[in-house]
Amino acid sequence: MLEIPSPVYSVIVPAYNEEEVINETYKRLTAVMTGMDEPYELIFVNDGSRDKTAEIIAGFCAQDASVRLINFTRNFGHMPAITAGMDNVRGQAVFIIDADLQDPPELFPEMAARWKEGYHVAYGKRTKRKGESWFKKITARIFYRFIRRLTTVDLPPDTGEFRLIDRKVCDAVARLPERSRYIRGLVSWVGFKQIAVEYVREERFAGTTKYPFRKMISFALDAITAFSYKPLKLATSLGFFLSLISFVYLLVIFFQWAFTDALVSGWASTIGAVLFTQGIVLMILGLMGEYIGRIYEEIKGRPAYIILEIVGQNEEIYRIPD
Repeated sequence: MLEIPSPVYSVIVPAYNEEEVINETYKRLTAVMTGMDEPYELIFVNDGSRDKTAEIIAGFCAQDASVRLINFTRNFGHMPAITAGMDNVRGQAVFIIDADLQDPPELFPEMAARWKEGYHVAYGKRTKRKGESWFKKITARIFYRFIRRLTTVDLPPDTGEFRLIDRKVCDAVARLPERSRYIRGLVSWVGFKQIAVEYVREERFAGTTKYPFRKMISFALDAITAFSYKPLKLATSLGFFLSLISFVYLLVIFFQWAFTDALVSGWASTIGAVLFTQGIVLMILGLMGEYIGRIYEEIKGRPAYIILEIVGQNEEIYRIPD
């Protein structure tokens, strides 16, 4: 088997049903990495695609020794796909980029320059988001600022997984034991020297988004429950506040009954108040359920992903997570 040089750079590309864009992704990644004039590897992680994504990438592997393909047994999700790439890289600096080309690989040289200056993480920061609805832009803006207030970890706003991380950072994150992984949060949590690289996020080159509203909500809940227990403290404070209001209201009712001739009326408002407080209670129970569900997923100890096969040069050197 032809041996390839040990790569300086590794590029992790999670892909799920991206047959419409994957050829262009490979073309642009190859052009950028070749222009950087140092050994590199491209690691495509096929997250259980149901189209021809895996077949197309396997074709890249057959003609390009720098390409490897990790095939999952099924769809495990975006974060497990990135994790699998991080578990199997060989480079000293690791790029993470989605296959949809909304994040420009042409930014890699600038990120690499920051790395050579001594930064361990160079993360992409979006200054503008093209092709996204006003609803997604507003909710994303609210989410990033909300989660920064909830956690003591410095989570940069308007960022995604698009970034360069030093191998030390990659190995540190890979050693973290949790299964529900919020990669950008974990990279911030481990520390190291980090810097932003600003860019304009483009529209998808082709295909459809893999983050519909339902997945966005699930992703946000994962991020919040992974890095903050302040919502539970807020629920406790809210419970005390509502209890205090209720106690004062009962004192008013007792005073009217004992010392005045006023009739105790207003059943509609009373029922409304009861329904409101019960709704708050159910919301708090649901919030607690999210944390308990996360604990349940963690204690089962199942791997974040399962590899079916790896295609490409030196495919035998991979490890399945403990």
